[in-house]
Amino acid sequence: MSVVVLVGAGPRASGLLERIAANAPDLHGGPVEVHLVDPFAAGSGRVWRHEQSPLLRMNSMAEDVTMFTDESVVCEGPVRPGPSLAEWAADPSTVDLDPAVRAELAAMAPTSFPSRRVQSAYLKWFHRKAVAALPAGSSVHVHPAKAVRLTGSAQVRQRVWLAGRSEPLVADVVVLSLGHLDTEPAPEHLKTADYAAEHGLTYLPPDYTADADLSSVPAGADVVVRGLGLAFVDLAVLLAEGRGGRFAPDGDGLRYLPSGREPRLHVGSRRGVPYHSKTGYRLRGEPPGAPVFFVAAELLAGGGEIDFRRDAWPLMAKEIAHGYYRELFTGHPSRVSSPWAEFSARFAELDWYSAEMRELERSAVPRDADVLDFERLDRPIDGLTFATPEAFQEFLLGYVRADVERRSSSEHSADLGAFLALLGVYGQLAVLAASGRLVGEDGWWHGFFSYLASGPPPDRLEELLALARAGVVSFLGADMWVEEADGLFLAGSASVPGHVVRARGLIEARLPVHTLEHTADPLLRSLAAAGEVSDVRGLVGVSADDSRLLDASGAPHPRRFAVGPYTSNKAYAAFARPRTNAPAFRQNDEVARSLLRFLAATEVDESVA
Repeated sequence: MSVVVLVGAGPRASGLLERIAANAPDLHGGPVEVHLVDPFAAGSGRVWRHEQSPLLRMNSMAEDVTMFTDESVVCEGPVRPGPSLAEWAADPSTVDLDPAVRAELAAMAPTSFPSRRVQSAYLKWFHRKAVAALPAGSSVHVHPAKAVRLTGSAQVRQRVWLAGRSEPLVADVVVLSLGHLDTEPAPEHLKTADYAAEHGLTYLPPDYTADADLSSVPAGADVVVRGLGLAFVDLAVLLAEGRGGRFAPDGDGLRYLPSGREPRLHVGSRRGVPYHSKTGYRLRGEPPGAPVFFVAAELLAGGGEIDFRRDAWPLMAKEIAHGYYRELFTGHPSRVSSPWAEFSARFAELDWYSAEMRELERSAVPRDADVLDFERLDRPIDGLTFATPEAFQEFLLGYVRADVERRSSSEHSADLGAFLALLGVYGQLAVLAASGRLVGEDGWWHGFFSYLASGPPPDRLEELLALARAGVVSFLGADMWVEEADGLFLAGSASVPGHVVRARGLIEARLPVHTLEHTADPLLRSLAAAGEVSDVRGLVGVSADDSRLLDASGAPHPRRFAVGPYTSNKAYAAFARPRTNAPAFRQNDEVARSLLRFLAATEVDESVA
């Protein structure tokens, strides 16, 4: 019987199992023996484990989450549709659920933003379904441990060594589905930790908020927080409501009732504003189509390197703008001065950053507020300064309130048009990145995408407003700086010149940036030391077509595969919005089919021998 080891048993591994089951009848008739290696529960993995605070939630609506392929997914294997999280929640009777999770499911609407524990239950159900669909006679074994070493040449079966186990697992094929990974502390974080220890201060380096030890953050203390993304939103929840505070209705908004155990959080970032709220409405105009202007195959046909800023971004911006304006023109025709067909025909002829495009916008979109400006979106408060921190606080409260209102009103559904186009762009960029020919992308795009399209639910920003009014959160501004002086952490920003916060704590509210050189994963470290993995600008190198692991010379290993955001074929999300041709689903199918073909050929060779 063929043996497959999946190192990492989270939702990406479950997706691979589902694709193996779907493709096996055509490519590999016999059963398979699967070993899942992960210290966390199979199906949910680390990020989506049940054992985390029930206060932590997803930033996707239930109807926008699926683990199943559908008619949009371009793949060789058979499509196997299934329920979204919202559809599954309507009848989860076959699953043994925690009573609190079951109660949340009963109250949940398709447009709800569920807790991560609800998503954990959905992922575990999908995992069991994927396992059950494997060929007759197959078996699945779960090893709650960490893989520390992988050995074996291309010609022999692989050996996967686990922590605390003297004998290795022996496999025909190994797939690294490691998910999000920890890194060794950067020198600047070690230096800051030493300073904090010397002066009795609190310092928390970049980490997954659900894993951070927040007990070291003292009640009532002034604490500087660097970062205004999703990690900060989770942090604010756990340090406020998680410490016994609660929110109560107050007119059109919320009021925060403190427990007295909260710290005072002084927060800033490069942009100085929180991530945009997720939209809470549906399109009013024409449905989105496939990408028209930013098409990876067309760029790749040209040959040579593809520079992100010169070659890719202008087409990406045009694609996103096309989605935005299609919804504005077809969903809100009273706010434009020409028909969509006329505007879109001229739009297609022009470069996004041309003077002619600006003129087209001015002539067809009368209101400045309806014109799309990516640079203004990216840095909304650049150049603004305030005389006092109180004045800036009032300004930013108004900014956040306006964002919540905009993302909660279908009058602004053009933003959803842009969001859907962003998803299409994201998938095309994944193809370019996998080719190895994309250069010059320094991380800006992922940050911009997350800020614009992957922010918190609207009510989280309502809660942030309440925390600010209660004095638990205060905003520092843009281009934030932090210094170590006088036995304290000092912080300020360009938004309020001269204003300095003196604090006894510093929290880095952001995820660690994983690179192969600084990985804390013992398996990747051992592979790197042995020259059996390639470093592609900090990512683990894999082949573009089927994600086979590349050694230091760039040669693919026929028995080893790797998938996930740490690889050069990075696709971040293991699940996706329905009908978006998700990159991870396409990759899962490619890997499963390549893996099965190898197993089938190996069995034939062994039978002949």
